[in-house]
Amino acid sequence: MALIVKDQGHLSVRKVAEVTVAFWVMKICATTLGETAGDLLSMTMNVGYGTSSLILIGLFFVTVIWQVLSKRYHPVLYWLVILSTSTAGTTMSDYMDRTLGLGYTTGSVLLVTLLMVILALWRWSVGSLSVENISKPRTEIFYWTAILFSNTLGTALGDFLADSSGLGFFGGAILIGSVLALVVAAHYWTKISSILLFWIAFILTRPFGATFGDLLTKSTAKGGLDFGTIGSSAILAGILAILITVALVKERREWKALSDATVAKL
Repeated sequence: MALIVKDQGHLSVRKVAEVTVAFWVMKICATTLGETAGDLLSMTMNVGYGTSSLILIGLFFVTVIWQVLSKRYHPVLYWLVILSTSTAGTTMSDYMDRTLGLGYTTGSVLLVTLLMVILALWRWSVGSLSVENISKPRTEIFYWTAILFSNTLGTALGDFLADSSGLGFFGGAILIGSVLALVVAAHYWTKISSILLFWIAFILTRPFGATFGDLLTKSTAKGGLDFGTIGSSAILAGILAILITVALVKERREWKALSDATVAKL
């Protein structure tokens, strides 16, 4: 069953979400919510990028340690970690680009380099970048570190497209959405590595979420829909909560079916 994976020749309990269409929908919702919630803390509540980064990185460490120590996949916990990487990534990127004055271009290049180093170390240490068989703590730590930096990179790329490229919020979202469509087409109609396509899609869904978040929160004068950070965060949190509930029900049904099958064999 999907709850059991083969890790280095041995059967293990799956620790992370299965990659399906629902996964990508939830990922985009979570990363968009991370964008609006991060802005809510740092700008609307006027906490500041530096302080917000420390608070949200602390939240990330708490959730990721809880996740790594868990024995199996828990939808609520898993998506809580994804959300914490997204909110932390938003404020970390803003701190680098604005407070430190690196700018969107320099910040993006730096984050791309760091992400490539993390993925290279993961590949060298584990032997694969596959996300289908993550069950060991070492592999999971690489997984979450890569996700944190990919979400931080996504914020910088999204801000670059929206503010510096001249495309605006709507144009940036269309560009990233078009590239994601090409990735989907490549998955179904080419022999390009599914692992490579996964990580490209994972990275790109963050700037898509970032630009979509800006589209929701910014004023109409700036090309946005003017829902504000509070309204946008509430809407996205509601959608994500519904999707997580569905995933939780599915996960419990799978465990019950697995338990029943095990008992039947005894």
